Amino acid sequence: MPNVTPFLWFDAPLEEPIAYYRSIFPDVRVHSESSGSAEFEIGGQRFMALNGGPAFTFNEAISFFIECEDQEEVDHYWERLTAGGGAESRCGWLKDRYGLSWQVIPKALIRYLGDPDREKAGRVRDAMLEMGKIEIAALDRAAEAP
Repeated sequence: MPNVTPFLWFDAPLEEPIAYYRSIFPDVRVHSESSGSAEFEIGGQRFMALNGGPAFTFNEAISFFIECEDQEEVDHYWERLTAGGGAESRCGWLKDRYGLSWQVIPKALIRYLGDPDREKAGRVRDAMLEMGKIEIAALDRAAEAP
């Protein structure tokens, strides 16, 4: 079975984004790095990267999904990924300083959206649509509303 690996085109020396992701994620492993290419892992997900210059940029058509245990984890990734030039978006989406799109989503949201009580799931969805960063307490209030 062939491996499928995301290949990221950066407009930056690769030591910069690798150091950036190391400062955010606890489990970044670098397998190889040269002046123009690198292979690394985040959370066991392998990536290849190239310093290809400004010809191409990232966009929202591809995003990386971070499934968070609790609000502390949501806050950690949201704050770190938007710092230093990142941009907040809606519904748990953001862009980091390199333009990569991320979804920072608590497990509670996934659980609520899949609830068999479709009215509850709808209230939670509507609450989420009003958010940038996902706030679990607000999801809980929406779920418990009459």
